[in-house]
Amino acid sequence: MIVVNRFAVVDRDRFLAQAQPALDLLRGKPGCLGLDLVRNLDDPQLWALVSSWADVGSYRRALGGLDSKMVVQPFLGTSIDEPSAYGDPDEVGENRPRGAHR
Repeated sequence: MIVVNRFAVVDRDRFLAQAQPALDLLRGKPGCLGLDLVRNLDDPQLWALVSSWADVGSYRRALGGLDSKMVVQPFLGTSIDEPSAYGDPDEVGENRPRGAHR
């Protein structure tokens, strides 16, 4: 599965200073297959963190624990509020909009 978190960045230096410890921490989490922090080609204030995970459980566990709650979650909290997790369509199954009741 992949996760795409987009960011609207006003202060590049501050953003990168907050991003680096979060990226370092996530890279060391079990199930992390790769991370890329990228900048939009057309809009210099639009950035994205694209991460690959062995499975959704690995990603969710990576966000748990005191270290992630202190470093990763505050960083991801600055991302644009939109769905961010993507999986193989054959594995996702029936998809419901956020907030929809079962």
